[in-house]
Amino acid sequence: MKPVSELLKNRDAAVFQVSPSVTVFEALRLLAEYGVGAMAVMDQGKLVGLVSERDYTRKVALQGKNSKETTVADIMTRDVVTVTPKSATSVCMTLMSQKKIRHLPVLDGTEVVGMISIRDIMDDIIADQEQTITQLTSYISS
Repeated sequence: MKPVSELLKNRDAAVFQVSPSVTVFEALRLLAEYGVGAMAVMDQGKLVGLVSERDYTRKVALQGKNSKETTVADIMTRDVVTVTPKSATSVCMTLMSQKKIRHLPVLDGTEVVGMISIRDIMDDIIADQEQTITQLTSYISS
């Protein structure tokens, strides 16, 4: 499989992020605005966590907390699993499966250069399979 850097080439370079001090309500508004399921939580340019729709449902909604009073710092995932642009997509798929996570921040050193989701990995697998089928069909037809 290809490196993560290849997946990042085919998408918007923006890394959606939020500060740990904003309210969960504001983070949810941004998730909806950007159409993403997770964002990097950054503090002074450093990745300190990840906040996702799953964090909200499990740590706010189901616990009866108020999203307008709770901060991202209170619910974010702190032990973030990350990959590098050189990481193979197969490694990412294994990590996501083993850790039961859906998003992986991509770090080049300490700089967050992207975020990939399980959907990105699945789209890549499907594209590879379609290409293989096309090549085999072409070979057989020759």
